[in-house]
Amino acid sequence: MKRIRKGDEVIVIAGRSKGQRGTVLKVLKDDRLLVENVNMIKKHVKPNPNLNEPGGIKEMEGPIHVSNVMLFNPQSGKGDRVGFKVLDDGRKVRVFRSSGETVDV
Repeated sequence: MKRIRKGDEVIVIAGRSKGQRGTVLKVLKDDRLLVENVNMIKKHVKPNPNLNEPGGIKEMEGPIHVSNVMLFNPQSGKGDRVGFKVLDDGRKVRVFRSSGETVDV
């Protein structure tokens, strides 16, 4: 089970985009994330007439390593560490380390 998943709200704690918040769009296989409107890069693309795509400079999200983000805790308004806890019914859930409240509903 991963600490950060698609759809989670995260805050960047290191790098060029430090302090920015966004939603995880995609989790890549090498411990990297695509976060909405964070780590924006410009990519030069060729036109593709088969797919009806125009060429030019496209602005898109670049990958960011999972160690440079923290899960955003809405109660405290800050980033928080994540732990795991097994409930009485046998389910394994993510919990915030500071408060012990569950992340998953």
